[in-house]
Amino acid sequence: MDMGKIQETDLYPPVKAWLEDQGFEVKAEVGAADVVARRAGEEPVIVELKTGFSLTLLQQAVARQRVSDWVYVAVPRWAGKSGWRTFKGNVGLCKRLGVGVLSVRLKDGYVQVHCDPVEFRPRKSKPRKGALLKEFDRRQGDPNLGGTCGQITTAYKQEMLRCAAYLAKHGPSKGAAVARGSSVAQATRMMRQDHLGWFQKVETGVYDLSPQGRTAISQGGA
Repeated sequence: MDMGKIQETDLYPPVKAWLEDQGFEVKAEVGAADVVARRAGEEPVIVELKTGFSLTLLQQAVARQRVSDWVYVAVPRWAGKSGWRTFKGNVGLCKRLGVGVLSVRLKDGYVQVHCDPVEFRPRKSKPRKGALLKEFDRRQGDPNLGGTCGQITTAYKQEMLRCAAYLAKHGPSKGAAVARGSSVAQATRMMRQDHLGWFQKVETGVYDLSPQGRTAISQGGA
């Protein structure tokens, strides 16, 4: 079949056959639903058919959840690695919405279930949450615009700027003095590691600004 000419109606026969194999009675275009399946004593299963994932498809599926907890979307099977990556991402989104996902291989009518419509409860990552809150608490003020593209002023960069500003004012200094004067407890370690190339070691435990550091101070850390 020409994948560029797939119609939603092409998906219906294999989806209907898949449901009937499980003992459902199946009818198309019932009310607002593309497919409705009934089995004695159970909630109806609703399937929305589309030739590809879209916001409209997800909105339709969520709307059908007002009728039944058993709502699926059915789309043609992906093609290629990039198609699989996109499809996998959409499956993850559907899981979060509590919507089931079916793929249909049109050449032979094979229907695969990628997830069932069950309530999604994401597992929270304590390390990620801790890192997020640590960055929030360390950052002084609100130096960025939401939705910024490009350079972001992080708490680390703010602390490096405070160390650099201290050296610009006081000249070569011991790490402990920089830590006290800039209120950056890890000043010595940060200057020693020097991820931004702003510092240079003068002697043991003593640091000064590098030419790049002086430029950063003059440009406000840009």
